[in-house]
Amino acid sequence: MATNDPSGATDPAYAAALDQAERLLGFRLERFLGAAPGEPANGADFKRIATVHAFGDAWPRTEHLDTRTRALVSVTIAATLGVLEPLRGQLRIALNAGATREEIAEVFVQVAVYAGVARAFDGYQIATQVFAEAEGR
Repeated sequence: MATNDPSGATDPAYAAALDQAERLLGFRLERFLGAAPGEPANGADFKRIATVHAFGDAWPRTEHLDTRTRALVSVTIAATLGVLEPLRGQLRIALNAGATREEIAEVFVQVAVYAGVARAFDGYQIATQVFAEAEGR
């Protein structure tokens, strides 16, 4: 089902996932989902599948983990893996979900202990940028 339609208009599950992502992040994801130069047609399938899986399947699951807790877990995972751009998004979601800056700083204490101080410092630098960005809103 290759589609180069980042709006999700032709796939209701994709459209719902994009709406959920906007609620969590505070902005639309479509600007990141358009076709890149040289990208094969099935690249759009990857982006759609990943978006639906994350924002359509996982994030709405609030029966056992509320969104705030899920966001703090996601910050921890992204920081531990050292994936800094995804970490930026997870930090935005955490703040939008009601996590405090102090709670986020504590996440980095745990990351330092279990994933290493250097990894935690790299992630915390992203956190301070997101904190400053949130101040500017």
